[in-house]
Amino acid sequence: MGRITCGALGAVAIGLAFIATSAAAQERVRVRGTIEQVDGNVLTVKTREGQDMKIKLPDNARVLGIEKISIDDVKPGNFVGVSAMPQTDGSQKAIAIHIFLESQRGTGEGFRPWDLQPGSTMTNAAVDTTVAGVDGQTVTVKYKDGEKKVIVPPTTPIVAYAQADKSEVKPGAQIIIFAAQPQPDGSLLAPAINVGRDLTPPM
Repeated sequence: MGRITCGALGAVAIGLAFIATSAAAQERVRVRGTIEQVDGNVLTVKTREGQDMKIKLPDNARVLGIEKISIDDVKPGNFVGVSAMPQTDGSQKAIAIHIFLESQRGTGEGFRPWDLQPGSTMTNAAVDTTVAGVDGQTVTVKYKDGEKKVIVPPTTPIVAYAQADKSEVKPGAQIIIFAAQPQPDGSLLAPAINVGRDLTPPM
């Protein structure tokens, strides 16, 4: 049986540490909540779960606004995100719809589980057709691997992204961050933040 040297053990330890560090670096956290305090580039946020979190924004953090629009603004060709609940007939019942900026087209394209509500889903796709009905609108969206029929009740929140700046990142603002990165000190680093304009981001 070969002898394992200290050098070999050290190399293994370094390799394991690298794997662990890489895994931590790939971890992303979604945050929904209200800004309670702003101290330079550090935000104190009360999450929807009631936790207090410290979130750091880099100087070049991207800030986008989220503003209310109507179902009439959802048109064929729009690239949208649909938060929804699956129905027994295979369709999706929308909980919320957001329209991306044209520069965001293709972001997260596809269909996946989502955490807005237990059992909810998210579909990022292009609007193909939209048809008015008695119980709301029916929207068909298509993505690279398929399509979904979405029933949109009249009460469904419809919002759109808009350009914004850090002046909107202030106490009282309702925010959502999709990909915050955990830091060694327990805080989160957010390369981008989305701020509701007199609303709670519904996605």
